Amino acid sequence: MKKVFSIILLALVCALTANAQLLYSISGKDLKKPSYVFGTFHIANTPFVEKVAGIRTALDNTDQVYGELKWDDMTNPDSLRAMQAHMMLPEGKTLQTVLNADQYKKLNTLLKQYMGVDLNNPVVGAQMGRLSPAALLTQLNVLQYMAAHMGEFDPTNTIDQYFQVQAKNNNEPVGGLETMEFQMGVLFGASLERQVAQLDCFLNHTDYYASLTERMAKAYYAQDVKTLLDIMNEKFDAACDATPDEMDQLLYRRNADWAKRMPAIMTEKPTLFVVGAGHLPGKRGIIELLKAQGYTVEAVK
Repeated sequence: MKKVFSIILLALVCALTANAQLLYSISGKDLKKPSYVFGTFHIANTPFVEKVAGIRTALDNTDQVYGELKWDDMTNPDSLRAMQAHMMLPEGKTLQTVLNADQYKKLNTLLKQYMGVDLNNPVVGAQMGRLSPAALLTQLNVLQYMAAHMGEFDPTNTIDQYFQVQAKNNNEPVGGLETMEFQMGVLFGASLERQVAQLDCFLNHTDYYASLTERMAKAYYAQDVKTLLDIMNEKFDAACDATPDEMDQLLYRRNADWAKRMPAIMTEKPTLFVVGAGHLPGKRGIIELLKAQGYTVEAVK
């Protein structure tokens, strides 16, 4: 069950390395000045950033910021078309037609709980009724967390956006490691049957998902690596767990692609990379992939 959550919400995959750090310096090889990589948790409060040791130094000593995406590009026509293509159901289909009666009833119950209205409301029905199950699941996870933390989390001001805004305020370039179209395909590209199955997992185990998010958030704020890694390794239901190919698509192929792109970016300018923390650890994580290329990657104390 935990693994399905990771597939659908890349932003919520959150695991750290053995040093329980979020910020790492990258030096050596042909770099004249260090670059940095920071691991995010996309429902963490933005003010938390200032509590991370060395983060101000990383911002001051780099000349550009790279995120998974360049946030300003999200509003261009190509990105909007990509979002439309991946986040909406095919023409003629709605959530009511792709879910069974029990699933649809449970969905409306949750929406009423989180929002005070459900899909029977004409406005809500028009806005959410044609979302793909995968896109809807991302919304449900955020709504669930926000309902439990009213006023604490602003989805329009995430940690990822914070760093890009800082760069723009300093007249520094901002870039993205991948395009919106590519990321939409990764997050929302599963078959409709698989998406419905994943949504069904959430609808039938909402308490578990709520507890999972709370534990992950608590561990992230504490930079408690052991707890985070334990959460990542949880298994709940074989039918809901991610397949090896799904995890490969979500994490490992992207890690390898980013690690190939980062050297040229760092050589051009010292860079602060800001990516989901789940991409950092492990033998196939960004830290080890960069070390394998000859870089020195160290936790910033």
